[in-house]
Amino acid sequence: MSETLVSPVRIGRPAIGALGILALALGSLQSVVDPALPLLQRELGITPSEGALITNTLLITGAVVAPIAGKLGDRYGGKRVLVRLMAVVSAGGLLAGLAPNLPVLLLGQVLQGAMVGALPLSYILVRKHLPAGETQVAIGLVTGLFTAGAMVGTLIAGPIAEGLSRHWMFALPTIAIIATTLIVSRLMPHDPPIQTDDRIDWPGASLLSGTLLALMLGLMLVTSGGLPPLAVGAIAVVVAALATGWVVVERRTASPMVDLRMLARPAMWSSCVLTFFMTTGFGMVMFLVPQLFAVSADGYGFGAGTTDIGLFLMPGAIAGAVSGALGGIAARRFGPRAVVIACTVVTVVTVITLASLHTAEWQLVIAKVLTAFAAGVGSTALLASTATTVETRDAGIATSLLVVTRVIGAALGVQVAGAILAAGTDPMSGQPTESAFVTGLVIAGLVAALSLFVVRVTKKEPRHDIYQSVDGRE
Repeated sequence: MSETLVSPVRIGRPAIGALGILALALGSLQSVVDPALPLLQRELGITPSEGALITNTLLITGAVVAPIAGKLGDRYGGKRVLVRLMAVVSAGGLLAGLAPNLPVLLLGQVLQGAMVGALPLSYILVRKHLPAGETQVAIGLVTGLFTAGAMVGTLIAGPIAEGLSRHWMFALPTIAIIATTLIVSRLMPHDPPIQTDDRIDWPGASLLSGTLLALMLGLMLVTSGGLPPLAVGAIAVVVAALATGWVVVERRTASPMVDLRMLARPAMWSSCVLTFFMTTGFGMVMFLVPQLFAVSADGYGFGAGTTDIGLFLMPGAIAGAVSGALGGIAARRFGPRAVVIACTVVTVVTVITLASLHTAEWQLVIAKVLTAFAAGVGSTALLASTATTVETRDAGIATSLLVVTRVIGAALGVQVAGAILAAGTDPMSGQPTESAFVTGLVIAGLVAALSLFVVRVTKKEPRHDIYQSVDGRE
């Protein structure tokens, strides 16, 4: 195998800012569906379960596309793949905006799901064009703006859909993506592709995609309840078989989709495990808090409506957006281990306290702010650290695996929390019992606490197990 690496030029703040604005626009497009689901169900004549499929389709596609996009970016250059990927996302946004029925809308969501691949591609670009310390800060900025975009999308979806139409709800963020992509293409210098004789490991890519697809669908089916034990076992066997086949192929391939030696490094596998526990615990809180707000005020709840719940959740959304930018700075200053420990302690104490004390709205608001901030800082610190502790040529696939882990963890947390509330629903009132919420919150705290165990058993590596950056500094 022959490889040629050419040192790229450094980039300035305008290029980094353009990447951040693109992430903001992508986050907005991703989140417009959630607050508008009731409207979509009415206008398209679909059931709530079909409405949930709209959101899950984007999530599943993103989990499948992210590692492939990261690997292609490592091989052919982040900018080149990013621009092409944004063309796919833009086509999906326009198709969703024009969709006359559910099948067309789902196809648009499938194409939009490719947006998750934009994150590892952005990480590739800043990793190649910036020194390690600045890379961590830039990754935090991009991640934070993507989270902020979700907040923007949630806020604008209702006014746009009701004031104009549901079509513009998709079209306006898509137009912003197209415009910002053109700016990124102009400001961002080309990062040279890796010159190699090896072919892309398409069998490995297919098996990895199949494993992630089976896992995501399996999680949704199993946690929705009602499946017989035999069906649950069959799903587990399929996932295990695909994962085993993927490992076998990767071990025998000269240029694998994912270098298993990279995954075997403590810094890499521990980052994946820590990200999973942190995002799973937060995913449970993210689902439970709005549900608790909505429970009738006649009992232990607050009877909040949709608008009120949105206002109550707004401080947490802001905290999540800010935490992304601070996560990169924290990783640079204190190291990921210290950041993860601090964030885990904050999460566990907050969630356990909320389980025993949830008699006022402000208690839930503060709990959401603290958990969103801790999850954002911790997971972004792990992302930023990973991007600078692997070789530049592996930055895309390494960070994409963490992005996928975040998606899977959050999705699992939501599904598990939903299953706990469903199991604890009072048949007389049709509402979950207070004990179901307490159980869910305690389990969320215990899941997050597992991060401390992982940190304890993982060997401490140098803060900058880093390869030389573009200007020769570490």
